[in-house]
Amino acid sequence: MLLTKAEMRRAMLGGAASLAGIIAFVGLAVLALLLSSGGSSILATVFEPYILRILRFTLLQAVLSTALSIVFAIPVAQALARQRHFPGRIWIIRLMAVPMGLPVLIGALGLIGIWGRQGIMNSALLKFGLAEPVSIYGLSGILLAHVFFNMPLAARLMLAALERVPSEYWLMASGLGMRPLSTFRFIEWPVLRSVIPGIAGLIFMLCATSFTLVLTLGGGPAATTVEVAIYQSLRFDFDPGRAVTLSLLQIVLTSMILGALSLLPAPKDEGMTVGKPVRRPDGRLPGARLVDGGVLLLATLFLALPLMSVVLAGLRSDLMKLLREPIFWQSAATSLAISISASALALLISMTLVSARRTALLRGSGAFGRRFLFAAMGGASSLVLLVPTIVLATGWFIALRNLGNASAVAPVLIVAINALMSLPFVMRVLEPAFIVHKHRTQKLAASLGVTGWARLRLIDTPALFKPMLTAFSFAMALSLGDLGAVALFGSDSFVTLPWLVYSRMSSYRTNDADGLALILGVVCLLLTIAGTMGPARREVAVHG
Repeated sequence: MLLTKAEMRRAMLGGAASLAGIIAFVGLAVLALLLSSGGSSILATVFEPYILRILRFTLLQAVLSTALSIVFAIPVAQALARQRHFPGRIWIIRLMAVPMGLPVLIGALGLIGIWGRQGIMNSALLKFGLAEPVSIYGLSGILLAHVFFNMPLAARLMLAALERVPSEYWLMASGLGMRPLSTFRFIEWPVLRSVIPGIAGLIFMLCATSFTLVLTLGGGPAATTVEVAIYQSLRFDFDPGRAVTLSLLQIVLTSMILGALSLLPAPKDEGMTVGKPVRRPDGRLPGARLVDGGVLLLATLFLALPLMSVVLAGLRSDLMKLLREPIFWQSAATSLAISISASALALLISMTLVSARRTALLRGSGAFGRRFLFAAMGGASSLVLLVPTIVLATGWFIALRNLGNASAVAPVLIVAINALMSLPFVMRVLEPAFIVHKHRTQKLAASLGVTGWARLRLIDTPALFKPMLTAFSFAMALSLGDLGAVALFGSDSFVTLPWLVYSRMSSYRTNDADGLALILGVVCLLLTIAGTMGPARREVAVHG
């Protein structure tokens, strides 16, 4: 083996320490929930009409949001796939990536600016004699917001599947003179049918665990999900027993969703192809161009108008007044410190887990031992999907409430929770790059005797700088825009930017909220963009 015994020992010890830390942090939160309420009281509470109504609404809005996102994504993906030379096509695709890097609270504010009581759409429709035809609050608002965030994701995934269709299929369709309906039935739908279950499962998971959107746009007890009910039970009612029951119910719900997702079939390979990309015959028809242009125009307006609303409303606010307020700089410093710490922690944990997973594959005590370690360290990074952030925060809130003031350790807890929240993304960015880099450089480094700190400084860091920057910047954007972890611990002395925006919204200081939202949104988008930019000169020097 090219790894020395010392390197293997360090890698395995680092991975084991990270694995133990993740399990302990999540496990203690879950244990605190289990110990805070007896089994009989939990069962009695679960079957309360209020709890059943919340569970029913959670599932209902998730099902409807998923269905609407999929239904609207199909024509958008079709139009983008058919019109490969559509003017501005690349910018439409880039626009669809913006909601993924935008804090949820900022998107909600933009939607309120368009669809709210005084929003552009309702104001326009009022002129036609319709009194507030669209309500942004309650079930309709939650569905609208979920479609805004999830339809672009579904459309991009479907577009990627359609673009993998071999060019020979389109040549055959052109030769047979197939009409658009036949093309959809025999070529597009089989491809979409293979990827829709996985896309729908992912969106359903996101909607079932939605917190910020429902907290902002929910219409009271009639439009409350399990996660929001957990927050309300502790923050307003201070009913720890109900919060524990709801938290355990949420864990069961996410476990069932993740279990169902693991049973979904993998997308099928569309077959080998040797031809060049061919302009699709069904996209040349004048009617198809008109329809596709209309679909893309509507999708662009649906996504761009809320973003423009955030920008315009923010510019109309008194930004200079906000920048002079001490609370702004206090919350900005708190958010920045938390996001940098959480991102660095996520990066450190990911690197140790990735290194240990590779070492476990190279040499282990046996086939079963290698598979177990590999799976355990990979699964640990996704524990936050099983135990959502609001549930983790609730568990630690319950555990610390008997020890005095829990707010004293709130920053540490929020850093840890935000690090776990971004860990799945960081792992997915770093692991492929790490494996490829080690495969390319391991033999040369071993032959030159470059090990330890020298290897890390001279070989690993320069080559892995770009994926590390991508992971770090996106983790910072996620942490900066997060409201879930701070929702339980936020106070007058502990304020983050998202919590400050939400507080100004709740106190009807909408101008201030708009200005703060613009600042926060611009920072998060800049961080997301920074993650896709690499130091070109440095890479040339390393590879040259």
